[in-house]
Amino acid sequence: MDLKILLPFRIFAEETGVSRIVAETRQGSFGILPHRLDCVAALAPGILTFETLAGGEVFVAVDEGVLVKTGPEVLVSVRRALDGSELGQLREAVEREFLTVNEREKSVRSILAKMEGDLIRRMARLRSD
Repeated sequence: MDLKILLPFRIFAEETGVSRIVAETRQGSFGILPHRLDCVAALAPGILTFETLAGGEVFVAVDEGVLVKTGPEVLVSVRRALDGSELGQLREAVEREFLTVNEREKSVRSILAKMEGDLIRRMARLRSD
């Protein structure tokens, strides 16, 4: 299989000769082998694992994104990715950087929703007066 990991502004990794891929979704991990049917999956922040004949097993920490398999090509499009050799350090990086930022984003979205609601109520009061 050919694997491409895409970030918003660049290609993070491009590998050929990939023999297997393991990715994480909200429902759990799943594996992809070369003859698997085409599929699409929403990825959760976690560790993407793939194996090549030349390089062995590789671990990449990925943020939320999408995995698309069509024929021998697998595209992974994520907001952020980190590579490293130590699986424990990558897991800590996912928890520290990706999951913490998601919690901050939820908080900011909640505050913005309250501000928008308040603005709409004020505009409705002005309109009715």
